Amino acid sequence: MNAVARDAAEQASAFSHPRARPDATVSYGPHPDQLVDLYAPRTGPLGDPATAPSERPGTGKEPLTVSGMEGAPLVVVLHGGAWRAAYDRWHVSPFAAFLARRGLAVASVEYRRGGAAAGAAGRWPETFDDVAAALDALPALVADALPEADPGRVVLTGHSAGGHLALWAAARHALPPGSPWRLPGPSVAGVVALAPIADLVRARELSVCSDAALQLLGGPDRFEERRASADPATLLPTGVPTTIVHGRDDVVVPAEVTASYARSAARAGQTVRLTLVEDAGHFPLIDPAVDACALVAGEVTRLLART
Repeated sequence: MNAVARDAAEQASAFSHPRARPDATVSYGPHPDQLVDLYAPRTGPLGDPATAPSERPGTGKEPLTVSGMEGAPLVVVLHGGAWRAAYDRWHVSPFAAFLARRGLAVASVEYRRGGAAAGAAGRWPETFDDVAAALDALPALVADALPEADPGRVVLTGHSAGGHLALWAAARHALPPGSPWRLPGPSVAGVVALAPIADLVRARELSVCSDAALQLLGGPDRFEERRASADPATLLPTGVPTTIVHGRDDVVVPAEVTASYARSAARAGQTVRLTLVEDAGHFPLIDPAVDACALVAGEVTRLLART
């Protein structure tokens, strides 16, 4: 099977799972896309898979039951899709539920995507406004709607374009002075980015996702001006524990994009844990049916154990 056919098969598998219902959906703003789906941790110690009732044979219509855990770490999931409107948070809902079955509280964030032109990637500044606003609102939101979560122990994860946003959100304290998104210090325990578009310059050079990085920042006339506030590779070092997981055979976001980010981190004096998954492309990292997804969950719990 050639690389393109393999990627198509992997995407079909990842997108074949039924939507996983959240335990609650909360709003962090007035726009219809300013929503967060919350998944309560399921029974079982951290890192130990627990089978939810809706997954047991013959009980597919029963509602999920929460575990009653208190103080579970909160994993914030940012979905990918090249920052384009065609892709929303529902395609990562099986992944979010997969993490919840490992004793984690999960918040899956929706945000504004697309643009004025059909198929455009991202909105400036709305995409960044939304991610910042969602994360700032989460402590109060989960206190009411997901009391099992510990909002003081947050790990960010995201896939592809969402991996870029996760790395960016973890680095908000490193944004230029005067940025409306800047924070006074780190606000999360760590970040696990999955096949992220981590270096916008390298992504532009490789025309990743049909020049999505260029579109995200408003085209060639705005790219350099806005990159200082949007490119994770320019915001190093962050001091935030950072792990990147990438399929070695990824043809959507080549592993060279994250390797470039890791090299920039090393030059800045920050160690980034980079795990390349053998025999995996872009989509297995969020596909609960394959081993790569279990590896991702293991990296999340590994990072939490270190913090």
